[in-house]
Amino acid sequence: MRVIAGQFKGRRLKAPSWEGLRPTSDKLRETLFNILSPRLEGASVLDGFAGTGAVGVEAMSRGAAHVTFIEHDPRAAALIEANLALCCAKQGYTIECGDVASVLRRTRGDAACDLVLLDPPYDIDPDTLMQVLEAAASRVTADGLLVLERASRRECEVPGTLSRVRDVTSGDSALTLFSRV
Repeated sequence: MRVIAGQFKGRRLKAPSWEGLRPTSDKLRETLFNILSPRLEGASVLDGFAGTGAVGVEAMSRGAAHVTFIEHDPRAAALIEANLALCCAKQGYTIECGDVASVLRRTRGDAACDLVLLDPPYDIDPDTLMQVLEAAASRVTADGLLVLERASRRECEVPGTLSRVRDVTSGDSALTLFSRV
């Protein structure tokens, strides 16, 4: 796993040493950031279900002003911190450890984000996913995007606060882009 482009290009990131974490592939991250590249410079980004932090680190590398990483597993939060240290990132980010929907609801009054990137487990309960999407929708700026990585074989319900903009499929994964209604 490596940073694909930007100021941290080529840096190798640490992978988890335990089961249960599915990092976004380099190919899918490259596809995602080719789509998002015009929106990244100076953007405020939220990386939910951050795992290794690779998606948020890529956003920082490509010019995002600030990335908020949210991860419920303390081991993964420590891994994100280690990967940021590998990139010598000392500022421009925060790491929140806790249930993603709860953290989003708790921080609802905080600054809105230009990009909200969510990569939940592919087998996430649909009701839980809906709660996360509803909470995340409140954090997206009026002209921002919410991106959901999901299994291409599974559809997702769309809360009334979001409008589906685009779907991109790559192998077993799909990226679904939403805007606020």
